[in-house]
Amino acid sequence: MKYLSIRQTAERWGISTRRIQILCAEGRVPGAVRIDYSWAIPDDEPKPKDARIKSGKYIKRPASDSGNEKKSR
Repeated sequence: MKYLSIRQTAERWGISTRRIQILCAEGRVPGAVRIDYSWAIPDDEPKPKDARIKSGKYIKRPASDSGNEKKSR
């Protein structure tokens, strides 16, 4: 099995190296192996799905829609 570095995987998947480190640390990249301070990722491993936002709860809305308007007394 051939392994890729984080930098090579970042270019291949189109995401940052830091995001790949986080995915590996969370165990979301099956087959990823920790070698000292770096990760080795199998070359045939597909990019995991982005599961950071599961609902529309964190979508930014204009201030007028959020209910944070100042109330006059």
